[in-house]
Amino acid sequence: MSESSTQGIKTVLHPVTDLAAAKAVYTALLGVSPTADSEYYVGFDAEGQHIGLVPQGGPQQMDSPVAYWHVPDIEAKLAEVTAAGAALKEAARDVGGGRLVATFTDPDGNVLGLIQDKS
Repeated sequence: MSESSTQGIKTVLHPVTDLAAAKAVYTALLGVSPTADSEYYVGFDAEGQHIGLVPQGGPQQMDSPVAYWHVPDIEAKLAEVTAAGAALKEAARDVGGGRLVATFTDPDGNVLGLIQDKS
C-alpha cells in the first residue's frame, strides 16, 4: 500500500500554560528528569518516547496535545495522507539538527504530526 512506512508514535507534545507546574507533574509521572529544559521547551525521554511541554502552545499555537509519527520520508508521507483526504496544516520545516516536522489534520480536524530525523 505505501512505500513510506511509519516508525510509530514516538513524540507527543503538550501545550501548557504554567511550564514550572507542568514540569513537576510530568517529572513525577514519568519518573525521570527532563533531558531538555528551557523557558521555551521542556522535554523528557522515557521508555522510548519523547514527551515535550510547549509553553502557550509555542509558535505553532497548539491548543491540544499532538502525537508525532516518525517517518523515513516526510514529504512522501505528507503526499500520501493528503491524497487520502488529510489537510496540510504546517508544511515540513527544519527544527534543528536536520529534524523535519510537519502537521496535518484528519477529516475531523484532529491535528497529527510527522517527524523525519536526519538519516
